[in-house]
Amino acid sequence: MSTPMSSLLEEVSRDHFPQTPATPDEIEQFERRVGWKLDPDLRAFYLHCNGASLIQWQDSPYKILPLSKIVRARVAIRREDDDKWGPASMYALCYVRDGNYVVLDVSRQVDGQYPLMDGDHETWPTPEYRTQIASSFSEFLEQILRTRRSLYWIPE
Repeated sequence: MSTPMSSLLEEVSRDHFPQTPATPDEIEQFERRVGWKLDPDLRAFYLHCNGASLIQWQDSPYKILPLSKIVRARVAIRREDDDKWGPASMYALCYVRDGNYVVLDVSRQVDGQYPLMDGDHETWPTPEYRTQIASSFSEFLEQILRTRRSLYWIPE
């Protein structure tokens, strides 16, 4: 059974390094800029904190980006906004060291939530290496908080 988003956000505030909350106006500006709406998990997160470093402050294995830093995955990973570097519907949401990101796929929703993918810079944008790592942001956040290790989706 999954942990409620409110409990996950309490844990982020208590044990991690959240930024100050985004305002409703900042969220509206972001949604206009990118052309898609935050799903309920993401909206709750950004109203709670506009980005966060998880597990540790310095050299955090997970840096959830503030709204102002969210760009297409191909721009974050390959520094070029061109279809040869992946679909326009994939956005870098969380930096996970060494040029790698957790990527949000806004082309589809499952139960009102966007799935999250592994954005490994070495294999991006090859579709067979775009592994789904969570079906929602709350599932992703819960896995980080439960495992407390970098790249929880890769076996140790």
